[in-house]
Amino acid sequence: MSVIDDCGRWQVVENETAAGGRRDRNMRQKRDRIFRAATELFAEKGYDAVTTREISERADVAAGTLFRYASSKVELLLMVYNEQFRRSLESGVERSAESDDVVDALLAVVAPILRSAAVRPENAAAYQRELVFGTRSERYRAEGVGLVRQTEAALADVLAAEARRRGVVTSADAVRAAGRSVFAAVHLDVARSAATLDDPESDAPSDPADLRRQLRQIVDGFLADHDERN
Repeated sequence: MSVIDDCGRWQVVENETAAGGRRDRNMRQKRDRIFRAATELFAEKGYDAVTTREISERADVAAGTLFRYASSKVELLLMVYNEQFRRSLESGVERSAESDDVVDALLAVVAPILRSAAVRPENAAAYQRELVFGTRSERYRAEGVGLVRQTEAALADVLAAEARRRGVVTSADAVRAAGRSVFAAVHLDVARSAATLDDPESDAPSDPADLRRQLRQIVDGFLADHDERN
C-alpha cells in the first residue's frame, strides 16, 4: 500500500493483514516440513535411532527453529503418532460398521493401529510409554490420551450394539468397562510385539489368533454376565 509521509514523499507500507497472513503461512509450511521429516525418519530408522539434528536438516530448518515448533524429540513423536492414531481410528470405525460378527467389528476398530505397530514396533512402544508415563501437562500427550478414550468409546459402542442385538440389558458403566478391557488387550498385544525385539526369548510375538480368542472371551463374559442378571 502506498502512502504520503509527512514530507510529502510516497512510501510503500506493507499491509499488516497481508504480512500477518504471510507469517502464518510460513509458520505452517515450516511446521509441515518438520512434521513430514519426523514422520519419514521415524518410519525409516525407528524412533530411538533418529536425532533432532537429522529432523531439522531434512526439514531444512535451523535446530533452534525446530524447537520453536516442538520442544523435544518426544513431542515430535507424539505429534506424529497422534495424527496417525487419529486417522487409524477414523478408518477403523468406518470398517467396523461393515462387520456382522462382534469380534470382527472390534478388531476392525483397532486393525489400523495393529498394522502400524507391526511395521515399527519400537515406535509404537515408545508412543505407548509416553502416553502412560509422560508428563501430564504435555499438550500432545493429552491429545494422545484423548484418542485412547475415543478408541475405548468406539469399542464400547460395538459392544453395546451387540448387547442390543441379543436383547441383553446392560449399563453404560459396564459397557465402558468392557470397552476398556478390549483396548487393554490390544495395548498389551502391541507391547508384547515390541518386547520381542529386545529379548528374543521373551513372550512369543503377537499372534492374531490369540488376540481374537482374548476378545471373544471378553465379549462372551460381558454378555453372559448381564444375560444371567436379566
